[in-house]
Amino acid sequence: TLFPYTTLFRSLDRDESLRLISAGGIGRIAYTSRFGPTVLPVNYTFYDGAVIFRTAENGPLDQDLRTGIEGADYQVAFEIDDIDLGGEMGWSVLVQGPAHHVTGPERADAFKACVEPWAPGIRELLVRIVPSRITGRRISHS
Repeated sequence: TLFPYTTLFRSLDRDESLRLISAGGIGRIAYTSRFGPTVLPVNYTFYDGAVIFRTAENGPLDQDLRTGIEGADYQVAFEIDDIDLGGEMGWSVLVQGPAHHVTGPERADAFKACVEPWAPGIRELLVRIVPSRITGRRISHS
């Protein structure tokens, strides 16, 4: 045989997907910006059932996620994965849902839980993505 192993591809349930992303790390936010489809990497924390990350107030991401309508949320996707290129295996989780600025009394606790971004500059604005849909998949070899 040409291939010494079988590739296994399987869907992950919500609980397993949440377990994989709960440690936080690097993810990619995908949204429609004023210039078209955009995907940006950010340092994130999974806190209180939601993805939270920091960005610059009035920066491009902040401006793009504003709807102009009080209380309205912007629908986004957020992807987190862990890939072993040498082993040709890994997993990927996609979180879809509304993104909004974290304000009010919840901001202090969320800010303490949030990781320090790698990107330079002042990043004091917190953005929360509340999952309305979570899907995941894993590829491995037997």
